Amino acid sequence: MPVVHLTDRVLIRASGPDASKFLHGVITCNVQTMAKGDSRYGALLTPQGKIISDFLFYAEGDEVFLFDVPAERADDLLKRLVFHRLRAKVTFEKAEDRAVAAVFGETGALPEGALYADPRFPALGQRLVLAQADAQALSADLSAYESHRIALGIPKGGADFAYGDTFPHEADMDQLGGVDFKKGCYVGQEVVSRMEHRSTPRNRLVEVLFPAPLAVGQEIAAGDKAVGQLTSVAEGRGIATVRLDRVTDARADGVPLLAGEVEVELRKPEWASFSMDWEKKVSALDAKFQGG
Repeated sequence: MPVVHLTDRVLIRASGPDASKFLHGVITCNVQTMAKGDSRYGALLTPQGKIISDFLFYAEGDEVFLFDVPAERADDLLKRLVFHRLRAKVTFEKAEDRAVAAVFGETGALPEGALYADPRFPALGQRLVLAQADAQALSADLSAYESHRIALGIPKGGADFAYGDTFPHEADMDQLGGVDFKKGCYVGQEVVSRMEHRSTPRNRLVEVLFPAPLAVGQEIAAGDKAVGQLTSVAEGRGIATVRLDRVTDARADGVPLLAGEVEVELRKPEWASFSMDWEKKVSALDAKFQGG
């Protein structure tokens, strides 16, 4: 069974009598409905609704929670959580004695630790929080887990979307349970709610299939018009950020999608519900004239 020590992740512990209430009003996921052993996917946003950091979020105990966060974002996230705390009785610290591992594939014996479901998509597997010393004995081959997540079309912050410049919808967080639209206020909530109810995101992250090697950063074009960019690649599959409207127009006109000289196929991930209708939309006026 693949068990990979995720050396690019850090754990931050939040604890105190006000932890649940405080965090519920700050981050995008629902904290107050969590019981010990539960997990969520969420983010801390700017007031303008852009992602400061996404994370997996675990209920370790009564009023004790763990953020499973990209190592590159840990210090900034910690600083911002403390900034928002004001007089709330909650403390934050890096859980430097603990580590996190990804568990996926066939089941088998595991090192001692706390196991949490990956809340984004069941096929991703589970996360194991264990002692740092025990984690050192595990494989740290991140490429194995990267291939696994890319095959499932799961975005990764810092690779598939930029922190500080991306709305949750553009990172598909709304599709992966990363935003609770019923829980009420949190930082950036007004902007995210408006996007959910009043508009359709132009940019989405989708799966890409290609028959020849391609590189991260390669542009995807329809004729002379750019429609997207590859953000992750592994074994003939990838993830790309695309303009859905431009891809729809290209497909409706029969224009192939090319990354360099390689024709690519775009697919909606299995877990996604947003529209990828490639039929060109026709206005009511156009329909009237076409109908004669």
